[in-house]
Amino acid sequence: MTTAQPGRGVGTLEDTRTDPRLDDGDDERWSHYVKKDKIIGSMVEGTPVTALCGKVWVPSRDPEKFPVCPRCKDMMDLLHSFDDGAEHDA
Repeated sequence: MTTAQPGRGVGTLEDTRTDPRLDDGDDERWSHYVKKDKIIGSMVEGTPVTALCGKVWVPSRDPEKFPVCPRCKDMMDLLHSFDDGAEHDA
């Protein structure tokens, strides 16, 4: 894409957006943390979900049969540590 730059004429703008792709790499090894409402929709409609660790895939296996992804677990622990230290209004 070409863009005009004030005082510099014409320049080039590079598209740096990522193209999310389904990841089949470790479905057999780990279960991942995903929002519950997203899991149900994905199982019914076959749409991809994104785990806390960033993995994108269509769930199709019983997560209870696999150990939890270490990156998802670390992120969940971090989220809980923020929640535990937060003050809540009554």
